[in-house]
Amino acid sequence: MGSLPPAERPHAVMIPYPAQGHVTPMLQLAKLLHARGFHVTFVNNEFNHRRLLRSQGADTLHGVPGFRFATFADGLPPSNPDATQDIPALCYAIVNTFLPRFRELVAKLDEEAETSGGALPPVTCVVADSLMTFALRAAPELDLRCATLWTGSACGFMTYHHYKDLRDRGIFPLKGMHVYEAQLSNGYLDDTTIDWIPALPKDMRLRDMPSFVRTTDPDDVMFNFFVHELAAMSQASGVIINTFDELDVPLLDAMSKLLPPIYTAGPLYLTARNNVPEKSPAAALGSSLWKEQDGLLEWLDRHPPRSVVYVNFGSITVMSNEQLLEFAWGLANTGYAFLWNVRPDLVKGDTAAIPPEFSAETEGRSMLSTWCPQANVLEHEAVGAFLTHSGWNSSLESISSGVPMVCWPFFADQQTNCRYKCTEWGVGMEIADDVKRAEVEAMIREVMEGEKGGEMRRRVTELRDSAVASARRDGRSMRNVDRLINEVLLA
Repeated sequence: MGSLPPAERPHAVMIPYPAQGHVTPMLQLAKLLHARGFHVTFVNNEFNHRRLLRSQGADTLHGVPGFRFATFADGLPPSNPDATQDIPALCYAIVNTFLPRFRELVAKLDEEAETSGGALPPVTCVVADSLMTFALRAAPELDLRCATLWTGSACGFMTYHHYKDLRDRGIFPLKGMHVYEAQLSNGYLDDTTIDWIPALPKDMRLRDMPSFVRTTDPDDVMFNFFVHELAAMSQASGVIINTFDELDVPLLDAMSKLLPPIYTAGPLYLTARNNVPEKSPAAALGSSLWKEQDGLLEWLDRHPPRSVVYVNFGSITVMSNEQLLEFAWGLANTGYAFLWNVRPDLVKGDTAAIPPEFSAETEGRSMLSTWCPQANVLEHEAVGAFLTHSGWNSSLESISSGVPMVCWPFFADQQTNCRYKCTEWGVGMEIADDVKRAEVEAMIREVMEGEKGGEMRRRVTELRDSAVASARRDGRSMRNVDRLINEVLLA
């Protein structure tokens, strides 16, 4: 398709959910479509567009030939320009206000194509995040083909999909505020078994379900948002999953019974790296909403193989200053070198306060950054373990780099991802919600040099080899992207 005149190329409008963990895989998929000859319009809300301008530079968002960026308003009030927007408010707006704005955007793009003198093609298809299903609803109205990208894990999908059954069985919501507080701490979350979800282990606990079940409110915005959005995924003609077959075969079989045809394309960051030509003008387009710090890979170069602990709690996790200190002193007490990504908004309602005695204790073996090129860090031979929140991008990048994990899940499907990493795949260990420095120290030591850590490393290396094989040039994942193109986006 690259030889077609611009006006005759297929034109994909691609719209991620407005958070870092969704923008990044959608951009990787966009690069793959662009490399196959698509004209791409990548749509961010205005808030994240401004963040990208600050982190990537204005020149990047001017776009490149055949790839451009567009924006739409989200209607939310101003908020911290360097932190993720209020998630419940964003989800409410997505369900209630985004559809007409999306229709207007497509109409504007088609009008620009009509007046471009053949320089731009009209919109032919939509690829929407699976949490932005208003775009799937709009597609048939606008006579557009459509696919959806599930950016989370397969295990996360299966648990979210059965949220409605938790409600029907009376498990959701939790009962009464006085009971609720007890249920969070008296073992109820551990003792309540969810043994009826297809393809999931029979000893799954309520604790392992995505965290939005932990409420007494039947009208909880987040719980009902996921029920709504996952029910609407069936409006797509195809579903792209950011995973690889060897990791998730039983889950993918179960998903295929619930969804339109599914196409595994992961790990998307590797599939894009291997299949987007280096000379492509789109190859260098970045998605980080924070400006990445320089010099980190050079710092790692000065350390022996598998000697450094990498720490990053993702783009949304927040903690108390007391929890921050427990993590800090747990890391310090291990004696290992560590690279710690400390976002400005990591501590709830305050700036992360690292005490001077901690800095003195770890001088010469610690590097604190604000944001970093995580995939490159995890691939560096100096990194021996990853202390993570268990977001899916982070989990997949760690698996794909052969790095075992210590997990402290915060919210959403991170609890489910953590369960799978620790119990089903054997590549992680979980720190308790009420984090203590002694536990942090002990688990990091075990992963870095213990017997269980050695077995975790063996297992994650096997999975890494499968991930790399799937994402190789013209490997299974790229063939699945081509199938998606031919069977859905051009059908």
